[in-house]
Amino acid sequence: MKSLHPGTKWSFRVGGLFIGIFLSMFVGWFIIPALYGIAVFVFKITELNATAVISVILAYLVLVLIFIEVFARLSYNNWKYDFGSSNLKTERGIIWKHYSNIPYERVQNVDIHRGIFARMFGFSTLQVQTAGFSGSPISEGHIPGVSVKEADEVREFLIKKITHRSKAGL
Repeated sequence: MKSLHPGTKWSFRVGGLFIGIFLSMFVGWFIIPALYGIAVFVFKITELNATAVISVILAYLVLVLIFIEVFARLSYNNWKYDFGSSNLKTERGIIWKHYSNIPYERVQNVDIHRGIFARMFGFSTLQVQTAGFSGSPISEGHIPGVSVKEADEVREFLIKKITHRSKAGL
């Protein structure tokens, strides 16, 4: 199984940053007072002062950034794909693993997306669209980080499979 392009780590980091900011706004209401309570117990703080509050908030932000980095690395390391002789296999997930096999007979179209981060770091996102999988913003054969050269090669490979199948069926 192949790993994603190394530039994809930044895509996972940015996605994790948005999730981290969103979650920290809600979870922070519970964690920051708990961290302040720990600081009062450990450092024997007797009064509420700005230095202690700012220190606790900074400690919380550092913990959020560490969590985002660990999440991004685990997400990157646990995303694998392989184009076999008869199907596309994907494997992803940290806690809950998702395995997918897509037979080439079901492939309808292959799209290549290159957003701003993808262009900056030299990778592409493949969207392998299949028959019977609709209504989702992400296709069944979504691969978020493939080198530009490999994305073009994969697209040509799959298009040949599709056109060969359609000619054989006529």
